[in-house]
Amino acid sequence: MAIAGSPKMLAWDIAKGVTTISVANIKQYTPADLKSIVVNIGIVQREIRGEQVPLDDIMAVKAKNQRLQRLNQAISTISSYAKLRRIPL
Repeated sequence: MAIAGSPKMLAWDIAKGVTTISVANIKQYTPADLKSIVVNIGIVQREIRGEQVPLDDIMAVKAKNQRLQRLNQAISTISSYAKLRRIPL
């Protein structure tokens, strides 16, 4: 099944916590879709890392780190699934 909408918007939804990535969700995507998702997650990660948040604003720092953590978890899940299925990313 193709990605509904933009892969970059899917990556932003993952970062915000709207969408989660699990093995059950990954099964519906083709190898090309998975590669596109991983590439766009990398793009969104760079954008989030480039955000400047004041260090004295603890909640903003925590929110930024949570978004990065969600993206890292998604990449880890996709990579392990692809490795088991021998899908090159």
